[in-house]
Amino acid sequence: MPPFIPITPALNLDEAEIELSFIRSSGPGGQNVNKVATAVQLRFDARRSPSLPNAVATRLIKLAGKRATLEGEIVMTANQHRTQEANRKDAVDRLIELIRQATVVQKKRVKTKPSKSAKRERTDAKTKRGAVKNKRRVSSRDWD
Repeated sequence: MPPFIPITPALNLDEAEIELSFIRSSGPGGQNVNKVATAVQLRFDARRSPSLPNAVATRLIKLAGKRATLEGEIVMTANQHRTQEANRKDAVDRLIELIRQATVVQKKRVKTKPSKSAKRERTDAKTKRGAVKNKRRVSSRDWD
């Protein structure tokens, strides 16, 4: 992998900031699973990363959800593939995609109110529907 990982045209991540460790993978796989540590655990300290602007780091921690620790460290485990290299690439790719999502600033939602005519149309439709249902109703006086 190159020393700097391109995230966006304006943002690069230093490879040294990513800590990779190999652990035994769970699940089926016979004898190989018990002998070889193919699963990858990736750790990235988003809060203290010099590569990320503060706003991006904050959004990244929020996006990571349960994968982020209280200290702002992101922990991802990749164990879908049978080789360390494939799992390493998968973990790094997932981190890069998460950081890319964090670079996008969400637009603030502007609260709006329905117009008077929209309110009137809604109540008129409800009244009309109620009248239709009332016409279907069999009154108790008709049975006498």
